[in-house]
Amino acid sequence: MRNPGITRHMRDLDRLKTIQAVIDRELKSGRAAERLGVSVRQIERLVIRYRAEGPVGLISRHRNRTGNRALKASLAERIVGILREQYADFGPTLATEKLRSRHDIVIAKETVRQLQIASGLWIPRKLRPPKIHQPRPRRACLGELVQIDGCEHRWFEDRAPACTALVYVDDATSRLMVVHFTGSESTFAYFEATRAYIERYGKPLAFYSDKASIFRVNKAQAASGPGHTQFGRALYELNIDGICANTAAAKGRVERAHLTLQDRLVKELRLEGISTIDAANALMLRFIDAYNERFAKDPRDKHDAHRALRADEHLDFVFAWRELRKVTKDLTLHYERKLLLLEDIPENRRLIGKYLEIFQFPDGKIEIRVAGRSLPYSLYNKLGSIDQGTIVENKRLGHMLQVAQLVQSKRDSRAVDVPSTAHRADGTLVPRTKIVGSKTQRELGEDDLEQAIGTYMDAVSAKSAAQPETVRSDLNSAGVECTFPRRIDVARGFPTSAKAKRQSRSKTPELLAACGGQTMLQAKMTQSKKRKARAAAA
Repeated sequence: MRNPGITRHMRDLDRLKTIQAVIDRELKSGRAAERLGVSVRQIERLVIRYRAEGPVGLISRHRNRTGNRALKASLAERIVGILREQYADFGPTLATEKLRSRHDIVIAKETVRQLQIASGLWIPRKLRPPKIHQPRPRRACLGELVQIDGCEHRWFEDRAPACTALVYVDDATSRLMVVHFTGSESTFAYFEATRAYIERYGKPLAFYSDKASIFRVNKAQAASGPGHTQFGRALYELNIDGICANTAAAKGRVERAHLTLQDRLVKELRLEGISTIDAANALMLRFIDAYNERFAKDPRDKHDAHRALRADEHLDFVFAWRELRKVTKDLTLHYERKLLLLEDIPENRRLIGKYLEIFQFPDGKIEIRVAGRSLPYSLYNKLGSIDQGTIVENKRLGHMLQVAQLVQSKRDSRAVDVPSTAHRADGTLVPRTKIVGSKTQRELGEDDLEQAIGTYMDAVSAKSAAQPETVRSDLNSAGVECTFPRRIDVARGFPTSAKAKRQSRSKTPELLAACGGQTMLQAKMTQSKKRKARAAAA
């Protein structure tokens, strides 16, 4: 650590050399001010003091003086006395609060901390001895405690993107129970891995995990929600305890397994030529057997603590994302930005105002269940906006397709009526990120169509400049206003009836040519303004 006294003396020596150079006319005042970081007037003052007092005059007048905001010695002694007598084992934050509420002493927390350090009542964290994590004895039997954790790593090296491996390790034997590759560490990913574990071995006594939000609600003051996670709810229904470790060292067996897998498993996948998640999961049964034969330990007790599933425990319903939704007076339920419409029958009318449970399964299927039965429903997409097919004449088909291609380049055509992937195991980012520069069908408006038509007309103009003979034929067939849905035609002023379209066909080329590719409504307005201007001039 740098000695502040040495730094101060070096700064004073640099100031002395600079001022001496100014006096000897070797350095101008402006350059000296830039070097010392002061103003030119301060340099002049220092020169005067140096000539009058010598090198001592260059020392700052504030040195060895008490600051204007310094805590008074009498008040500091009083605070230290109170801390010693009443709050010797209090931390700085709590001691500050008690000084304010019980003694009417308003002082900053950092000041209290410095006073506690000076008086020996508080030891800074940097000076505290490191914590020692002594090894915990293994559990006695297989299936009593299973450590679970996810490890994101480039398991396929450069052959595929990084993914996550969910690792289940038995505490008593260090056996690998399950290794499940997935796109990301999510609730549905743990649902799949835990279901594979239970189907293979049975129900363990407890799972030992970290404090991730998948296993635990970490927001203590959460005002909404059921107060537990979906994974915690599933374990409760299966009568399995979920325990969260306070530190990573507490679940050291699965952490050490990560290191071994990052070495051995990566090389094994390379030798097998595997670069996909599905192929890696297919290899895991054989790899786990070889791993356990090499590294597994014998338990102290031969008893197997795994339990079989009961007849009433259905894993399909246990490992589903479940939420409650209220039935409105219109027999609808809101879920994932969609409306679920129930059939208008007397049995369903009795459910108005009640909360029903919605099940979302890993494959995206959604069910509404009540009293052990599934209710049929229909889906109403609140965000969808799809235009029906438009009748297009053959001679205008090519132009319509070119304009449609320009519009489609902006449209985000991903379906919104499919179930959300918010909790899927395939690693899809949610909420669904919007494609840069794209719009949904509902967001596409008149401006986008204007831009597409303008781009197309610019292309036609460029082509006509290169080939003047074809300009009139191109314009005659550029009736793009009749090739879009009716709602867009009306918004832009295009003729919508058959009669109006027939009357406008002979006028469209001249209007487009005269108005630079304007729409029918814009062209008519331009001609109307010209007639009014001529009438006013006459």
